[in-house]
Amino acid sequence: MTMNSISPGKVETAIASTDILGETPLWCDRSRKLWWIDIDGRLHQSFDPATGAHHVTSYDCQFLGSQALAADGSHLLAQDLTLHHRQTVIDVEYGLDNRLNDGRVDARGRLWIGTMDNQLHRPNGALFRVTGDGQVARIFGDVIVTNGIAFSPDNRTLYFTDTRRYRTWAFDFDLDDGVIRNRGLFADYSASQERPDGACVDVAGGLWTAFFSGGRVARYRPDGTIDTVIALPVTNPTCLCFGGSDLKTLFVTTARKFLDQRQLSVEPQAGHVLAIHGVAQGLPEHRFLAG
Repeated sequence: MTMNSISPGKVETAIASTDILGETPLWCDRSRKLWWIDIDGRLHQSFDPATGAHHVTSYDCQFLGSQALAADGSHLLAQDLTLHHRQTVIDVEYGLDNRLNDGRVDARGRLWIGTMDNQLHRPNGALFRVTGDGQVARIFGDVIVTNGIAFSPDNRTLYFTDTRRYRTWAFDFDLDDGVIRNRGLFADYSASQERPDGACVDVAGGLWTAFFSGGRVARYRPDGTIDTVIALPVTNPTCLCFGGSDLKTLFVTTARKFLDQRQLSVEPQAGHVLAIHGVAQGLPEHRFLAG
């Protein structure tokens, strides 16, 4: 198959936000809204394509690390090292200079979420599995920056990225037991030190990954080969999801963080949420099943 390279001209601004570190976009098929966060701005945001309404809620924490949709229609929010769902607070980790970062809910309603080193170089982080009754299981450690957690459409593979190790792995996933095995290297950028960041999957099993500081998103086939690259008008894409009524719009969050004034002046879309139409079709997001 010939690699498909899509020009930046196909990329639109969906929401002209000014996110410091936009992240974790999720399409809610009930509200028909896009939800995302600004980690450093501590903002939880929504956008309604039908009306153009952009709603922003601020939180009192150091970092609003990620989010998940919940089965009752609410949201699960990662604040520093704790998870917040309505009146419930779940402590995930203690005593380290870490914060919660990327996470994703599996088809049984369990949240898989990881921590990251606030200094971006120490292997202090870990991957955790959190169930609706508040039980937290530490799956493995030795992680610098957790990212790119995604599940294949057949629920047999879990993808996991450590951005500051420049690698993505694939695990065999047992949906019934909630266990991962047989860690295998899926993509390795350790030589070039490119930074794979957030990820999502499409209906055909393709893994879409944003490259922070790389100005692009790419689609991997399940065998690990890349078949699509989309150049972006920003240096720092962070994460992506499929949304819209037909789940055929690829939304990409971006960051202004780490860009100097010169870079910001030539990247007016930095910090915006971008949209690319018709490149693939996504899947509805799974929802956290609280006990």
